[in-house]
Amino acid sequence: MEFFVNCNTSTLAPYTTPLDKTRAAHLYRRLGFSASVQTVDQAVGQNAGTLVDSLINEAINMPPLAAPAWADWNNSNYPDDDDLARQLRRAQTEEWAVAYTNGLLTNNLRDRLSFFWSNHFVTELDVYNCPGFLYYYINCLQRNAIGNFKTFVSEIGLTSAMLYYLDGAYNNGNNPNENYARELYELFTLGEGNGYTEQDIIETARALSGYTERGDVGCSQPLFDPTSFDAGTKTILGQTGNWNYDDVMDILFQQRPTEIATFICGKLYEYFVHPDSDDDAGNAQTIISGMAATMVANNFEIAPVLSQLFRSQHFFDDEAIGVIIKSPFDLYLNLINETSFAYNDNTILNVVDTTRMLGQELFDPVDVAGWQRDRTWINTNFIIGRWLTLEVFLELFFQGNQEQFRTLAMNAVGPADSNTSNPETVVRALVNKFTPLGLLTEQDFQNALDVFKIDDVPEEYYGPDYIPGGLGLWMLSVSPEVPQQVFLLLMHLSRQPEFQLK
Repeated sequence: MEFFVNCNTSTLAPYTTPLDKTRAAHLYRRLGFSASVQTVDQAVGQNAGTLVDSLINEAINMPPLAAPAWADWNNSNYPDDDDLARQLRRAQTEEWAVAYTNGLLTNNLRDRLSFFWSNHFVTELDVYNCPGFLYYYINCLQRNAIGNFKTFVSEIGLTSAMLYYLDGAYNNGNNPNENYARELYELFTLGEGNGYTEQDIIETARALSGYTERGDVGCSQPLFDPTSFDAGTKTILGQTGNWNYDDVMDILFQQRPTEIATFICGKLYEYFVHPDSDDDAGNAQTIISGMAATMVANNFEIAPVLSQLFRSQHFFDDEAIGVIIKSPFDLYLNLINETSFAYNDNTILNVVDTTRMLGQELFDPVDVAGWQRDRTWINTNFIIGRWLTLEVFLELFFQGNQEQFRTLAMNAVGPADSNTSNPETVVRALVNKFTPLGLLTEQDFQNALDVFKIDDVPEEYYGPDYIPGGLGLWMLSVSPEVPQQVFLLLMHLSRQPEFQLK
């Protein structure tokens, strides 16, 4: 697969050209998990800024997922029998995985962001193993996904999932545990080695101590215990005092605002625009600096930064389209949204199970640094796994309802061509729907067209016009072979390099 150098030299100036289909689809692939033919068609001709603002406002105003019945359970709510307790925890986690993944499909930017942040403020479910902790962790991600970054950092560190994952629940003042302090600087706010020292980590760990009242260990929210807090004087980032948890947050954001904003905006840029932010050919660093200035000027509010980026000429530049490799979740959720095929919670469970096999286990990134994304999604094993599992999903959709494949094709070509007798019209529309920039060469397109034509339909049955009463003329809206043709074309397209990109 070809990997892309970032040659994007466009600026953060607003993109003012009415959206064409390519850029409307690009917007939805990046700000959500793609979109249906109808949603993209509705965006065509719109002003980018207007559409971006509506998606941002939707994200800001969207309530978090409702709390499940077991959100506040602790160990006493589970059966005494370990096996039964494990089964119940597993069932609750599965229930929450389905609820959250359904949200990824339909919630556009809000859960695209909550998903991004789950790979930034990483926790691993298999470490803390408590469904209630998982609920409150995801709730924190959703509430803060497009809120204030300082508030976000402060809240996420006191979630039970994080306190157990990075040992905050074991950080006694008389024997400080440095895990969380280190990751707070290295992974969550500043970046490795950027603006802090080992001594800052040691002193910060002391200031973060005290959240050690664990109650019924295993599924109880840790609480602050004043007796295990280090009440001595600490010097953090050059500031000396009897600092506590809240003081650490204040000092960090007062003393290192530009470093924090630059680090976070770099991660947002690489996630939403291009995986390489340091290529000399483009001006990514200038873009990131501009985003960081906006973040600092807006007291670390996330929305103004994303509004600036998503409305920009840089975001809509040709060099930004189709240059990110789909994650496993992108692969299957985009397919569901782009086809509008019927799905249910079993489909969603299949998605969750399949992504795990391809290296992206929901709620369980590989380690505290998270999935490294992009190129790591493609290796010999994973690419074959992607092909084979996509075929399984397409086969299940086909068995479920063949006619939805015809409906997809008719939607893709649009009303004017819904009765076309020209297979090239259909293939062109479907190729453009499922690849960001089409197929690489005309021969690649011809190969796709050959797959679509299948032996069952004689060549002479394809015609430019429908002749009333004409015998045997192939027509998109009525020919019985069409669902199978669309199915075979999608099977073919799912193996093309261009299909792996967004």
